[in-house]
Amino acid sequence: MAFRFRPGRQACGISVAAAVAMASILPVWASGMNASGRDIEVLMDQAMMVRLERPAAEIVIGNPSIADVAVQSSNTLVLTGKSFGETNLIVTDREGKVLVNRRVVVQEPDGGFITVYRGASRETVHCSPNCETPLVIGDHTTYFDSIAKEVRIKQGIGQTSAEGQASAE
Repeated sequence: MAFRFRPGRQACGISVAAAVAMASILPVWASGMNASGRDIEVLMDQAMMVRLERPAAEIVIGNPSIADVAVQSSNTLVLTGKSFGETNLIVTDREGKVLVNRRVVVQEPDGGFITVYRGASRETVHCSPNCETPLVIGDHTTYFDSIAKEVRIKQGIGQTSAEGQASAE
């Protein structure tokens, strides 16, 4: 399931708060399904909560380069889409009973993305409302690498700043 949250908007006449509340209980209902149940759909670079009927003892994600899972609590997992594709999620309890055995499908977010083709070269921009250059798998290598370099530099500056604040305290 993919949940899209757009602050300040209403979905089908219900408030955003009500939509978020309903969205937070849907994975609880869905997680009780067996292997023939629906896929779990998550957007790339976004996270969703998966609530379990009982506490988890073992959690397996088939391909952690496609999706990753973090334990929020014994009954709550955070599933994050890392790259496009499909993998699976298996969760068991202490007795070894399967709580979740589902396919996980990671998809590209819907709105705001514009793809520019220059011959065989692809570049992606995200406009919401201002256009920025996101790091998107599949973009031309030179374009992708230049954005990746900028992201690493920015993250390094943030990390250095955080370390400086920690040492000053």
